Amino acid sequence: MKPLITYLQQFRHIPPEEARLIDSAFEKRQYHEGDYLFKGDGRVCRELFFICSGVARIFSVNDKATEVTHFFYGENKLCLILQSFNEETQTTAAIQASCRAEALVISKSKLMALYQQLPYLKQIIDEINQEHLIEKVNTRNAYVGLDAEDQYRLFMMQNPAIALQVPLKHIASWLGITPQSLSRIRKNIS
Repeated sequence: MKPLITYLQQFRHIPPEEARLIDSAFEKRQYHEGDYLFKGDGRVCRELFFICSGVARIFSVNDKATEVTHFFYGENKLCLILQSFNEETQTTAAIQASCRAEALVISKSKLMALYQQLPYLKQIIDEINQEHLIEKVNTRNAYVGLDAEDQYRLFMMQNPAIALQVPLKHIASWLGITPQSLSRIRKNIS
């Protein structure tokens, strides 16, 4: 579980005994492509995931029964449905492995108990979640006004590791285009 502690220590030094306490609260899980880390369907997200390897995506299904990918989380990223987790509200959004993935998982109740023991951990997690929200807004803003080909080029430039691991249909979904359109774009720029 060393990657998690290394990641958290970017925000604050964590003494070894407290690092062991944090480690012991997380459970390691393996996922195959297509496995759900969290299946929305009106449930409340009650787990926080740290992606150790692979890629997870947050997606939902629109009124036309089409999957819409909202965001990808690669290695060394915390992942959850934030509003559902924080406010205990039901959500239709889901978290799915876009390829083989390994994650460290903690339940909300265990995380709250850790916050009681290590109050600074809540500050770290809140800071990370705030950075993720800003990153999401900045990422989406960077794509506004670009045609599909330029969006794909930008995606490839910003996310080369993710692009190599996830199915093209997930990238197309994130870009808001059909997989067929993405295939044409890829042929045009090859």
